Amino acid sequence: MSLTIGLIREGKTPPDKRVPLTPKKCVEAQASFPGLRVVVQSSPIRSYADQEYRDLDLEVREDVSDCDVLMGVKEVPADQLIANKTYLFFSHTVKKQPANRNLLRAVLAKNITLIDYELLTNARGERIVAFGRYAGIVGAYNGLLTYGRKHKLFSLRPAHQCVDMDDMQEEFFKVKKLPPIKMAITGSGRVAQGALEVLDRMGIRRVSVYDYLYHDFNEPVYTQLLSSDYNRRRDGRVWDTQDFHKNPQEYESTFGNFLPVTDLLIACAYWHPAAPRLFSEADTQRPDFRINTIADVTCDVNGSVPTTKRSSTIAEPAFDYNPATGELEPAYSRPTNITEMAVDNLPCELPRNASRDFGRQLLDNVFPHLVGDDAAGVIERATIAKGGRLTERYQYLADYVAETVEV
Repeated sequence: MSLTIGLIREGKTPPDKRVPLTPKKCVEAQASFPGLRVVVQSSPIRSYADQEYRDLDLEVREDVSDCDVLMGVKEVPADQLIANKTYLFFSHTVKKQPANRNLLRAVLAKNITLIDYELLTNARGERIVAFGRYAGIVGAYNGLLTYGRKHKLFSLRPAHQCVDMDDMQEEFFKVKKLPPIKMAITGSGRVAQGALEVLDRMGIRRVSVYDYLYHDFNEPVYTQLLSSDYNRRRDGRVWDTQDFHKNPQEYESTFGNFLPVTDLLIACAYWHPAAPRLFSEADTQRPDFRINTIADVTCDVNGSVPTTKRSSTIAEPAFDYNPATGELEPAYSRPTNITEMAVDNLPCELPRNASRDFGRQLLDNVFPHLVGDDAAGVIERATIAKGGRLTERYQYLADYVAETVEV
């Protein structure tokens, strides 16, 4: 079949420098799928310059309205949507996010087929494309950066000021100045794996949960906490991971065990609103509450980390939480505050690496179904709207878009 894919420029503010396909991935896509052609919309902000695409004989132009499929990363502003086209991007609409209500209305009004990256899954329901690894990589790095600044130990160059991950790793030697602190990483998915990758490359020793809780060390150490390490069933029944994900309201947090021994918390675990929080704001006033720096990589405002009362930005990544007042203050205001990093678009800090990783996932896991016949239903399951209507799987969004359409 013949198919033309257009890589659109990112229109959301603040601008996002990531791209679904790097220049080399575009060439690989065309070579791997006969009949496929990739056209690139000119962009002044993309981390891969227009000339890098032209250097590989890819067409770069202003108008991509003749393309069959349009691919971006973040939400496309409603007034930039082209009618009757197929789009792939992160729409952030399936949880009925109020900020994107008009976007979904515009998609329906303009007869657009919307395929959401977040909904692309395999037969087991597992996501097949995500930026999670780089959220964890940058999140852990930012956590150490924040700890170093708070305690005036070292000053890491912000990730977004580094050319790429190789450049960022040149900063890792500075963390050798860390005292014998304890760090806890929550989670086991892509995000947590990215965080573990950074701590391991920094040469920080990993210890068991038992040793973390009950032993002291003369060097900085970290441990990885799974859900079973800091939650339990309220009725005392034996732990069951599947049941925890299915019935999170039946569980309570035991993270209190880790509060007296943790200096830096790196929160990477997915959190369901019905699940317990790690701790309460009242806990921060406990005499044995030891956490003084938090990297909330999940960045769920008022979520698993109760001190995450707002997200932060790449430009100003940290803020302080005052345990005595419960109020937020400027970062590094006073030693008794908890300093927190809660940037909600962490992969944007290493856009070239994140784009390469994402493009690899697209070519391996999505393009065979997008360009082929989608016999496995991968594209179908991720299609929110088609033909001016919500698809059957996403009919629950009908009330979300029920008001008069505004385009």
